[in-house]
Amino acid sequence: MTNFLWLYLIVGISAFSFCLWLVLGRYAHIKLGSPDESPEYSNIHWVSMMFTTAVGASVIAWGFAEPIFYLQAPPLGIEVGSSKSFEWAHMYPLLHWGIVPWSMYALPSVPIAYMLYVRRYPVLRISSACDGALPKRGRGQIKTMIDILIVLGIVGGVATSLGLGVPLLSAMLATLFEIPDNMIIKISVLSLWTLLFGASVYRGLKSGIKVLANINIVLAIFAILFVLIAGPGVFIMDLTVNSIGLMFNNFIRAATWTDPIQNGSFPEDWTGFYWGWWLAYTGMVGLFFGRISRGRTIRQLVLGVICWGSLGSWMFLAIMGGYSLYLENTETLAVSEILRDQGMSYVNALVIQSLPFGKFTLFIFTLLSIIFYATTIDSSAYVLSSISAKNLQSGAEPKRWNRLTWAVLLALISAGILRTGALDTVLSITVLSSVPLIPILILLSISLVRWLKKDFGDIVRPKEISLALKDVKSDSSASQEGQSNTK
Repeated sequence: MTNFLWLYLIVGISAFSFCLWLVLGRYAHIKLGSPDESPEYSNIHWVSMMFTTAVGASVIAWGFAEPIFYLQAPPLGIEVGSSKSFEWAHMYPLLHWGIVPWSMYALPSVPIAYMLYVRRYPVLRISSACDGALPKRGRGQIKTMIDILIVLGIVGGVATSLGLGVPLLSAMLATLFEIPDNMIIKISVLSLWTLLFGASVYRGLKSGIKVLANINIVLAIFAILFVLIAGPGVFIMDLTVNSIGLMFNNFIRAATWTDPIQNGSFPEDWTGFYWGWWLAYTGMVGLFFGRISRGRTIRQLVLGVICWGSLGSWMFLAIMGGYSLYLENTETLAVSEILRDQGMSYVNALVIQSLPFGKFTLFIFTLLSIIFYATTIDSSAYVLSSISAKNLQSGAEPKRWNRLTWAVLLALISAGILRTGALDTVLSITVLSSVPLIPILILLSISLVRWLKKDFGDIVRPKEISLALKDVKSDSSASQEGQSNTK
């Protein structure tokens, strides 16, 4: 990250620019399916599966604590404890979970959906969506390597999510039932998750993952509204509107800030790490989004991913982060001290418990976290099993034993992380596993552009409107004739 932070930031801005071209360009209305085909999933099911799969309980894990990290070490040389530090601490999570990272997810989704529903490829593999950019010689070996790198990226990203998620849920349960937070609770949490997402992935995409996602989205909306209504709603809304303006006013600067002179660690520790984490997930999320987007246009897919994804993340982070900053600002709860002494997981548990109906509220958030993470992990296991299956047809689902194997393997990796306490190492592995995803995204983009030009280049043209010269002359003559008659 010290040497290649600039590359990650360029990738983020480039992904956003490419998505803008897809939305505003000549190919925006190309349908990902047959001309008369309606979307496979309704909008609410589509959005709920996208959001819960892509971010899961990570928005809860970071939502209450992330602004406090920024408050303790503000970016851009802002003075610690100043009013400006509070404003930027609330804004930065919106940047890190907003337009740029969701663009990274939208970018691979389009070529994968195009491969499946326009080109009608019979296999469900990300490497096949790179065909338009790969040479014919040695293509099979290159595609195998791409799939291996995708698998490693997904495992690295999921390991980070579970490495953060298990301590979060363990702290919530320990606070809820007033019991010691020990390894037994952590392993019990992991076992419960394994059973839950194992059962979901066993049932498959429509009867398992979709059902969990629908339950999750209802609980999420309830949690957001409860914090806003029961908490300091006016303060949170004022802070949110201010942060949106702050983010868009400083969007390019914040998304490209490397701190080259002072060489501070903020861009590397936060923006760079987040872009690496999101990149590690692009293979899994891109394939999943592409798989569930049949019957939509390119514009609908890109705008749906970026707009709905950003909106959902912003709602969570703005309201939860705003509540934490309110407690810290009014000294109602020493959130910074909790973060320093007890860690990030207990910030979430104790801040949630400070809300009205503390124990009941904490129970709802605990339940939400359990289901949130289950939907992320079962989707990961589904995609991993799809990539590793041999000759899997695009309309078919991987075999159940394959899906369950990946679910168990992900749980075992997480158990190892918990047992060794090697989360910092896993965070580094996540960044490393995201490096090969950068050239893969470039290949996907080139492949899509070549396919679009080959399939629709002679059909879709830029809209040009002009008047023939003779029509202009005749209109001009008629106008002069009319004026003379009037006189």
